Formats: sequence, structure tokens, C-alpha cells
Amino acid sequence: MNRRNLMLLLGGAMVATPSPRAQQKAMPVIGYLHIASPGPFAPFVAAFHQGLSESGYVEGQNVAIEYRWAEGRSDRLPTLAADLVGRKVDVIVSSGNGALAAKSATSTIPIVFTTGGDPVADGLVASLARPDGNLTGVTFIMTELLPKRLELLSELVPQARAIALLVNPNTPYADPMMRDAREAARARGVQLHVLKASTESEIDAAFASLVQLLAGALVVGTDGFFSSRRDQLVALAARHAVPAIYDVREYAAAGGLISYGTSVTGMYRQAGAYVGRILKGAKPADLPVQQPTRFELVINLNTATALGLTVPPAILARADEVIE
Repeated sequence: MNRRNLMLLLGGAMVATPSPRAQQKAMPVIGYLHIASPGPFAPFVAAFHQGLSESGYVEGQNVAIEYRWAEGRSDRLPTLAADLVGRKVDVIVSSGNGALAAKSATSTIPIVFTTGGDPVADGLVASLARPDGNLTGVTFIMTELLPKRLELLSELVPQARAIALLVNPNTPYADPMMRDAREAARARGVQLHVLKASTESEIDAAFASLVQLLAGALVVGTDGFFSSRRDQLVALAARHAVPAIYDVREYAAAGGLISYGTSVTGMYRQAGAYVGRILKGAKPADLPVQQPTRFELVINLNTATALGLTVPPAILARADEVIE
């Protein structure tokens, strides 16, 4: 073989042989889309990371995460979802309106949702057992527990003949929550006032209205935006001396009176595990929507004392956690 042919052969081999970097599989990218702000959701993001790690994925090592926070503005969600789709992420994680925005933006990229409502009624999946399409996820069954929360609050504050419900009208859970609350209030023989808020200033205005309406207690509806404003909600309830019940323990831990619902950190961990399975090749349609198997009742006795309330022994006996 002459020198010219040898050089051509070696040159072809150099072109045909990829570099070690090229041989490595590109790091998968997760798109994380949420209505809220990052600060208040840090414990839930940490739980999501835990679920991912249980599947063998660690952010920055073998998976990247692109975060998109709507900062409480639901109108930003479609644009943020479209941005993640445009970046061709491998899977999208979202909740509530964010999951609906992601579903509208793509029918091919897998989507893992977390939702406090009914994912079938909200149009996310065809059924819980067989989600179909490119979505699956976790439901907290938060809205279905609203009548139980109203019942607990009525037991805790039996003198309250009028109870207020605070809802975000922009959440897909608003209508079923208002319907269920009205039915539960009728069954308890109490008057129900529905207050609506979707911004920080509207939350302030809702509490001013609550006082004017002489509502003796408050049920805070399930909503991602409300969760991001939990310090504001708890502070307003304390300032106006209004007994309030919430859907997750994080409110009670922040000084709220009482909460009843699912362990949200546990459900976010499950969502992280599902994302890990999808990154390993599982299809969303083959992964049933996960549902909680237990619910936790948390009571903050310090707040009860500050409000001048005596928690009935029957409620204390049922509590999973008492904060003193």
C-alpha cells in the first residue's frame, strides 16, 4: 500500500470513529413546570429529587432539570410549557393548570403530573388505571377531602354558624370544591360564604371580606398558588383571629391551626420515581395514576391556644401529629 492510500485509510478511520464524548449518551433533561414560586415549594422539590435518586438519577450528575416557575400567574403557564417543548426536554413534570398547559403543548413528550383534583374529570387522563396518551402521575385527592375538612372545622369551632371557603377561581378544582363545600355546609347546618382570590392583593381583600361577613371560620381550598402564599395566609388568619383549616401539614407547621390531607412530600417523591421509570424507557400509558393510601390530621396546639380554642379530645385522639 503506497503512502497516499495509507493516509486516506487512516483519515477515514479518524472520521468514522467517534470521540469518547460523542459515544456518551446525552444527559436527559427534565422540564419542571409549576404555577408557584420556588421558595415555598423547596420541600416538595427535595422530595421529587429523592424519588428521582431512588431510580438512579441525580441532578447535575446524570440528569438535568430545567425549572419554569409561573410565580402565581396562571396566564404564563402556556408560554412556559411551549418553551420546554421547544427545548425538546425528555419529560415534563407539572401540576394542575400547568399539567393542562403541558398537555396542550405536546402529545409526544411524556408528562408526569401532580394534582389535587380528579385527573379524569380535569381531562388529564382517560382513566386512573389506564391513563392512555402521554400523561400519568399522582393525585393527592385533595378536593374530595374538602367536606371532611369542613366537618372537622365545624367540630373544632361549633359556635361558627357561618364558614368561609377561599378558592382560586383559576384552578381547575374551583367548581368541584365550591359544589362539595355547599353540600357539606347544608349537611352541617351552617352558612357558607365563598371568597375568591388569585393574586396576593386579592387574598388580602378576601380576609377583609371574611371579617365583614362575620364568618367564624375558614376553609382554605386546594391550590398551588395558595401553597406558595402559605405564610401570607397563615399570618392573615392569625391577624384576624380566624380559625382556618388547610389541606397539607406544611400550613400547620408554619403556624396554621389544623390541616387534613395527603402527605404531599410523599406524593412528590412518587412523582420523581415515575419520572425515573420513564427516563429508563417506561411509557406513561403503562403507568397507572398513583393515589394516596393514607391521610394525616395535624393540629397546632400553640395556634389553638392563641385563638382561645380548646381542641376536643375526640379530634386530638384522631390526630397523626400535634404541634406544641
